Amino acid sequence: MNESPRVAPPSPEIAALARERLAGLATPPGALGRVGELGVWLSAAQGVVPPRPLTDVRLVVLAGDHGVAAHGVSAYPAAITEAMVRTLVAGRAGVSALAREHGVAVTVLDVAVDADLGDLPAEVTARKVRRGSGAIHLADALTREEAERSIALGTELAGELVDEGAQLLMTGDLGIGNTTVAAALVAATLGLPADEVTGRGTGIDDDGWVRKRDVVAQALARAEGRTSDPIDVLTALGSADLAATVGFLVEASTRGVPVLLDGLMSVACAVVAEAHAPGAAAWWLAGHRSTEPAQAHALKSLGLEPLFDLGMRLGEGSGAVTALPVLRSGVAVLRDVALLSEILPS
Repeated sequence: MNESPRVAPPSPEIAALARERLAGLATPPGALGRVGELGVWLSAAQGVVPPRPLTDVRLVVLAGDHGVAAHGVSAYPAAITEAMVRTLVAGRAGVSALAREHGVAVTVLDVAVDADLGDLPAEVTARKVRRGSGAIHLADALTREEAERSIALGTELAGELVDEGAQLLMTGDLGIGNTTVAAALVAATLGLPADEVTGRGTGIDDDGWVRKRDVVAQALARAEGRTSDPIDVLTALGSADLAATVGFLVEASTRGVPVLLDGLMSVACAVVAEAHAPGAAAWWLAGHRSTEPAQAHALKSLGLEPLFDLGMRLGEGSGAVTALPVLRSGVAVLRDVALLSEILPS
C-alpha cells in the first residue's frame, strides 16, 4: 500500500481572519493565551470566523487485546479488557462519567478483544477483526491483510461520524498490554531505543518495567528493517485496535474534521498516521500530557503541545474529554467577547 497524498492543512486564510478578530477583541494583546489560539485554530479547521459551538463531539473507544499481556508487562490480567468493555457499554467507566459531564457521545467497538462478546449489542461487536493480537516480541501482531482491514475499519468509522455531522472527533483505547505495543510503535517509527520509550503503564514495579523494556527491545530487533512502511510497522508491532485508530485519524484529517488526541495510544497511532499521510497532524490537538515517556517523544515529533498535564493515565479517551472545555472556551471568546472597536466611543 502506497503512502497517502499529503493532507491539506486547515485554511490559512481563515486562520488569518480569525487572528485578526482575536487581535481586535476588547482584551489586552495576548491576554487570552492559548485559549485565544485555540479559537483561531478551530476557526481555520471549520472554515468560518468565529468558529461554531462544538455541539456534536464524538469519542470512539477501540478495544483490543495484545499478546504481550501474557508476558508480565502489565499490572493487570488480560481479562480486564473484556470487563472494561462491558463497563463502558453500561456507561459506568471513567470516561463515561466525564463524557456525560461534557456532552460527548461515546461509542465502544470490540476490534480485537480476546473474548466472545456476542451477548453485547451488535454495534459493539459486528466489526471485530480478530481475537487478540500476536505477542510482538515473538511474532507479528497481525497479517498484512488484517492490518489493512483494521485501517479500513477505522477509515470507515471516521467517515460515518463525519457524514453524521461530527464537528470534533476523539479516539479512546482499551486493552491490557497496549502501552507496550504503543511504545514499540513510537520507537520503531522515530528510531528510538526501548529504554527511552518504556513507561510503567498501569503501574508496574521495577521488575515489571525491566520485563516490559526487554519485550519492547526484542520486538524492535525482530522488526528491524521493516520500519519504513507504516503498514508493515502495524503488521509487525501493532494490533488491530491501534491500526484501526491510524485509519480513523487519517480519514478525519482527510475529511477536514479536527481530532483531539488522548494519551499514549492515540498519540502513538498519530505518529504512524502522520508517516502514512504526511500533513495529517495539522488537524490534531493534544489533549493532555500522559505519564508515559513514549508520548513525550511522539508529541515532539508531531509538533504538538498538550493542553494540560494533570498526571492522568487512565486511557479510554478520558484526557481528551477532560480537555474539551478548554476548546469550547476558545470558541466562546471568539464568538462572544466584544470587539474593542464596538466599545470605544466614536
